[in-house]
Amino acid sequence: MNLKNKRKHTPLWITALTVLAIGGFVWYQATPADTAGQPVVIAYQTGVDPGKLAQADGDYERNSNRAIEWKKFDSGSDVVNALASGNVVIGNIGSSPFAAAASRNLPIDTFLITSRLGDSEALVVSNRSGIKEPRDLIGKTIAVPFVSTTHYSLLCALKNWGISEDQTKIINLRPPEIAAAWARGDIDATYVWEPVLGKVKADGTVLTDSGKLAEQGAATYDLWVVRRDFAENNPDFLKSFVQTTLKSISDYHQNPKAFADNAEHARKIAALTGSNTNDIPLLLTGNTYLNEFQQREVLQGEFAQNIADTANFLKSQGKVDQVKPDYHDHINVRFLQP
Repeated sequence: MNLKNKRKHTPLWITALTVLAIGGFVWYQATPADTAGQPVVIAYQTGVDPGKLAQADGDYERNSNRAIEWKKFDSGSDVVNALASGNVVIGNIGSSPFAAAASRNLPIDTFLITSRLGDSEALVVSNRSGIKEPRDLIGKTIAVPFVSTTHYSLLCALKNWGISEDQTKIINLRPPEIAAAWARGDIDATYVWEPVLGKVKADGTVLTDSGKLAEQGAATYDLWVVRRDFAENNPDFLKSFVQTTLKSISDYHQNPKAFADNAEHARKIAALTGSNTNDIPLLLTGNTYLNEFQQREVLQGEFAQNIADTANFLKSQGKVDQVKPDYHDHINVRFLQP
């Protein structure tokens, strides 16, 4: 191969990256040529939702006529870092890490709500810990991934119970580390999601969950977010992505029990997420999935205030340094249109 041809095939991102420092993140802004003809790299997590079936079946690739490289992550903060670095262009994160990233003006937007979280995220205490009621958490070690939806929910629960954060020992662990620490007996409690949630519930007791906290005004969400540079140059892909997800949600709503009890659905979702196949039906019913009308209603209505409330709470706990006066500029609903 001559030099001219070799240069022609040099990956364009090597020469086209502009590095921006944004509130502690290093942001890589790529040119449109970076994604031309390349797989769309998408970060997903292990939460259970109807869209996981579309992912397992290859519907996103087929409907968009684009190749996709799916990368599994253990926490929202890891996904945010991957978005900032340019390693992924679309990511699945919770509303708490989204509030933290938006507060730091990271140029990402949410364009779709995966679910409003319920009992699929829960605070579980070990049966060996002697914890019988909330006050028993004082002096105990609680593991949670920091700046995650479960971290936010844990802090809200403690506040509701009149327990200050410094009365407990809260440690930062990713879900796989939580599973290992639980098995060793190193922690007394954890606020976590699947597949680790199912494992700790086997010899633990649920003290509260995100559905109960939502009823008390501390709702949390799982979201799809996108880098703005990718969104600007790939609107058709994002519209297809949204419609594929909404179709999965519609299929679920037509008969939730039949969808959840379908053994083939459970097998595929379990293989993708690492959850126990037998737990999939219960996990699917543990969240609320919004249809297209509800997506618009929430994203154009209460959602920006929910993110602002989350950011203000995180700031009060010293988890973020600043709060934006308005979060509407990090919400993009234009891809909800077919």
